[in-house]
Amino acid sequence: MLIRSEAPADIIPIDNLLKTVFDTEAEAELVMRLRENGKRTLSLVACNDEGELVGHLFFSPVMLDGEDHNWQGLAPMAIKPEYQRQGIGLAMLEEAKQTLAELGYPVIVVLGHPEYYPKVGFAPAAPQGIQCSWPAPEDAFMVLEVVPGAIGEKSGMISYSEEFNAL
Repeated sequence: MLIRSEAPADIIPIDNLLKTVFDTEAEAELVMRLRENGKRTLSLVACNDEGELVGHLFFSPVMLDGEDHNWQGLAPMAIKPEYQRQGIGLAMLEEAKQTLAELGYPVIVVLGHPEYYPKVGFAPAAPQGIQCSWPAPEDAFMVLEVVPGAIGEKSGMISYSEEFNAL
């Protein structure tokens, strides 16, 4: 399994993957809009031994109470159904954590499955005083410091890029 940054040749396979994994085309359209509008911070793909794209995750900037702290939102993340539950997503997240820390992006937020994301260190954001701008179960909105101490005394409302409003 190879995990690497998205390349131009991956755009169509990523689009196809997102349209296959999710119930609607909203996530595929979101990624395309974020990419076109220059809001891609990090986009990783996982390829099997034959070079087929089997996984993707995407990070874009988020704001905390309207301020830019270089924090990133993870959305979406997709693994081909026949490759799920094999550790690919977790491996991609570990690679992303290291890359984002090296690039100076200290915190990641995610709205996702509360049983899955804690496996790589995410914790509920609400106890840290960080809220999601969308209605969501409290345990589903999570935060992860990839640079220890980066949250510090910061708290407030996370807002995502305007492209998310079309979801």
